Amino acid sequence: MADRRGPLLIIGGHEDKDGDRLILGELARLLDGGRLVLATVASHEPDGYFEAYEKAFAALGVTDLVELYVHERSDSGEPEALAKLDGAAGVFFTGGDQLRISSQIGDTPVERRILELHRAGGVIAGTSAGASVMSETMLVKGPSAESYRIGELHMAPGLGLMRHVIIDQHFAERGRYGRLLGAVAHNPRLLGVGIDEDTALLVRGDEGRVLGAGAVYVVDGEEASHSNIAEARADRALSIFDVRMHVLSSGDRFDFIRRRPACGSDEPED
Repeated sequence: MADRRGPLLIIGGHEDKDGDRLILGELARLLDGGRLVLATVASHEPDGYFEAYEKAFAALGVTDLVELYVHERSDSGEPEALAKLDGAAGVFFTGGDQLRISSQIGDTPVERRILELHRAGGVIAGTSAGASVMSETMLVKGPSAESYRIGELHMAPGLGLMRHVIIDQHFAERGRYGRLLGAVAHNPRLLGVGIDEDTALLVRGDEGRVLGAGAVYVVDGEEASHSNIAEARADRALSIFDVRMHVLSSGDRFDFIRRRPACGSDEPED
């Protein structure tokens, strides 16, 4: 059976909303005039999120825009929340706290409806926390801009829209190299994907293409020859040998099955 899953647009945060809006413009193109559900679930105080995106998307011709927010987990089964997803072409998770997304909608009718939409060809986008939650295992918190200490990383189940990876965002800007290496050391079967601000990875099937101003970093620990993750004290710095890292800029591609990068073009896909 052909894979009908829609594209994933995974954004590192702080995407341009006032200038050329390259990334939001790509989302508008993928929607092709359809309805976009703006899921502000990650925020404890969502006021202002919808209005900011409504203005940005209006300039791109996206006018059929509705907000999905749940105050409590019990709201994720309410007909009013589910009705927001009826007929939608895509869902966009905004930033905040990724644990709030998974704890409020994980294994609920809202999550199941979103997964159905994706399997039927709908686009799912997410920025910042909305990017991290797309993976099956997600980074919740850990220190930035310093070497990773073995006991400092916190992970939790994500929405599982993209398997076999773990995603971090605001990557170079917040110096999150250490914690992504730590995440890969915990489970070398996972590819670590770090996405800079105003940068996105557009995933179709098993291939991703980079767009935006920054870079996407892919950490591959499959051939790591040593790690102290299981033996060392919790306050000990991570030790890991023979890790491979790829740095991809706009237009470059990555094959997640072959675990290989390829040069590409900045031109948008048809």
